[in-house]
Amino acid sequence: MPERKKIVFLGTPAVVVPVLERLLAANDFFTVIAVVSQLPARAPRGQSVIPSPVHKRAAEAGIKVMTPENAKSAEFIEELRGLNPDLCVTAAYGQVLSEEFLAVPKFGTLNIHPSLLPLYRGAAPVQRALEDGVSTTGVTIARTVRAMDAGPVVDQEKYAVDDSVQAPELLAKLFEIGAEKLVRILPDYFAGLIDCRDQQHELATKAKKMLPEEGLLQPEVSGARTLHNRVRAFAGWPGTRLRIYIADEQVEVKVLKTRVSPVLKAKSGQIIFSDEGLELVCGDGSVLIITDLQAPGKRALSAREFWNGLRSKTLRWV
Repeated sequence: MPERKKIVFLGTPAVVVPVLERLLAANDFFTVIAVVSQLPARAPRGQSVIPSPVHKRAAEAGIKVMTPENAKSAEFIEELRGLNPDLCVTAAYGQVLSEEFLAVPKFGTLNIHPSLLPLYRGAAPVQRALEDGVSTTGVTIARTVRAMDAGPVVDQEKYAVDDSVQAPELLAKLFEIGAEKLVRILPDYFAGLIDCRDQQHELATKAKKMLPEEGLLQPEVSGARTLHNRVRAFAGWPGTRLRIYIADEQVEVKVLKTRVSPVLKAKSGQIIFSDEGLELVCGDGSVLIITDLQAPGKRALSAREFWNGLRSKTLRWV
């Protein structure tokens, strides 16, 4: 049996721990010899540090972990060379890789990217796709090059997007699909049986990093469908907020889950409670149904729980 190929995995957040798990489980053709992750974070109100989820899982598995402050540093590149990897695999690592890094592994570096490249290149592909209201997205295995998410495509898989799915759930699903696909294709990839194809760069779109200020919902400007997609896209972080009046007091609530009503209503500005939830009538007459929300300093509540706590106080957003 041929010697197993040596892989170095680069990743950081909890959502890509299953990618590492899948690579560890599928070891007939390759073995994970090391993991690279972001520096441990400093714990609040203390001097201890907290390793990233990927770092923690790798340590539990007894795998060497490297956490360079700068992945472009000469010290780190030299340490990587010493490992003599056949392949590097990245998934939400969080640092830009240098030409020196990319030159080290014999079979290059493959990235699991949660979009159908060249669409949604960048830091927030799932979030921006949901914000745009796409009905289909997917995952791409691509060769890493210096230009962001612009390398040749090794393989792709499409995925139908449910109207209610939110970013954390969809991101996890796409990385799960990507991990399975990667493991399936690696034997053929190492054997040189896969023809990579260049991306159609003229079709590329960008997925810029989300900003907290984008999370403020403005029903006077946007309709219910746009607001619903924003809630789905910004779920988890940074979240979405809505300024409302309870009686005559303005508060800012977190909007957690929504639906879009098929019914238009004439008078905007209203927030009406129904069996469906809190019906927010937007400026264009479309209706956003808020089913879960959170008031400042309170726990997350269903629309009914929130309404019951108002004790007959009126609600409006203008």
